[in-house]
Amino acid sequence: MDALTEALRAGVDAEKIEEFDLPESYLAAHLRTEDLHMFDGVSDRDVRKSLHVDHVPMPALAPDEVVVAVMASSINYNTVWSATFQPVPTFDFLKRLGREGGYATRHDLPHHVLGSDASGIVVRVGAGVRRWRPGDHVVVSCVQVDDQEPATHADGMLGSGQRIWGYETNFGGLAHYSVVRASQLLAKPAHLTWEESAGVLLTAATSYRMLVSDNGARIKQGDVVLIWGATGGLGAFAVQLVKNAGGIPVGVVSSEAKADILRSLGCDVVINRNEIGLGGDDALTPERTIEMGKRLGRAIRAAVGEDPHVVFDFIGQATFGISVFVVRRGGTVVTCGSSTGYQHQFDNRYLWMNLKRIVGSHAANLQEQWECNRLVRLGRLSPVLSEVFPLAEVAEAARLVQQNKHIGKVGVLCLAPEEGLGVTDPETRSALGVERLNPLRAVGRDAPSVRAKSQERAA
Repeated sequence: MDALTEALRAGVDAEKIEEFDLPESYLAAHLRTEDLHMFDGVSDRDVRKSLHVDHVPMPALAPDEVVVAVMASSINYNTVWSATFQPVPTFDFLKRLGREGGYATRHDLPHHVLGSDASGIVVRVGAGVRRWRPGDHVVVSCVQVDDQEPATHADGMLGSGQRIWGYETNFGGLAHYSVVRASQLLAKPAHLTWEESAGVLLTAATSYRMLVSDNGARIKQGDVVLIWGATGGLGAFAVQLVKNAGGIPVGVVSSEAKADILRSLGCDVVINRNEIGLGGDDALTPERTIEMGKRLGRAIRAAVGEDPHVVFDFIGQATFGISVFVVRRGGTVVTCGSSTGYQHQFDNRYLWMNLKRIVGSHAANLQEQWECNRLVRLGRLSPVLSEVFPLAEVAEAARLVQQNKHIGKVGVLCLAPEEGLGVTDPETRSALGVERLNPLRAVGRDAPSVRAKSQERAA
């Protein structure tokens, strides 16, 4: 182990961090170009076969960048996309970025370090960095923008140079160290541990933009909000945001076990899709879509007396037609993804004749992320961490997400040697209560352990 890593794990004082040299290489979860075609003709693209954990070279630092010692990270679905090389190999993104020249050429490598979430400690700052210094405790935004592009100054997500770090760029957060732009950093909520804070920003801020921001649905008091996949990372934060806004969250889940979890998060109305015959169809006929929309609409009206003002949909092909049908006249369907497929079909009469809106949403700009992070610091948003894996077992963690066998967020310890570290405001933590801060941890501990299963297989 290099001297800087040892010093960080020993709790070195902030003013002494720069006395230690950066390591020439560091441990990271990454893909390799040699594996690009390993899944050709294979039905199960098992991410455990493509994800490697090994040392990679430390990149040079650009003037507007910092090096973060990553204490913890988490699994997002873009890590699954990356590791399956679908819908496109992410090495294509890196080649395109590299063609810009200058420091961008560093990203075009035969390995791709993944991960779009991180909490950690700043250990180096570039010559042009003004607001951060070594020793700062930070969380990392997944969004990289070009601040020299005019559109960025209206909304960072509108710039053509906007990219998702650790997916469309290299040097991601599932590693001991990461190189990020200074404009990606926010102060870590001091009452949270490394692993708790590392599982918040990407999904919570995405949900914030979708629901609360002027760029999204702009929910208000009393709004009925239908939330698909309500026990996932996005959905569990959506439930909290709707409750905070004085709205009525209606969560859709696929099992009674998930229904119980959702009730524990305070969701007002919980609908088990199997109990009303929605099933799990990934491809629906137009007639079947309308039939299922009517069933769901009846269930929602029976519970709250009216149709939803907003539908929160990242499921995609399997749900989108139903979402357009079931949202009320003048209502909004807001979407940020399509985990079941990108080709959506819906009956356009129900959209135009009932004056409904579809709003596309992607991640969040830095101001939206700051506002969301403020809610976390105030204790108004709680982490939705359910399980934590060590970096050495990141492939098992990603497989859990790939197979949708997780709830909330799955965390990954990187440089942090154990859970529970990183809290610098124990008073606020005590006042809020550990159970409130970890509503899904007991569920995660009670669930069958993927780690135990992997050990059984190895034995």
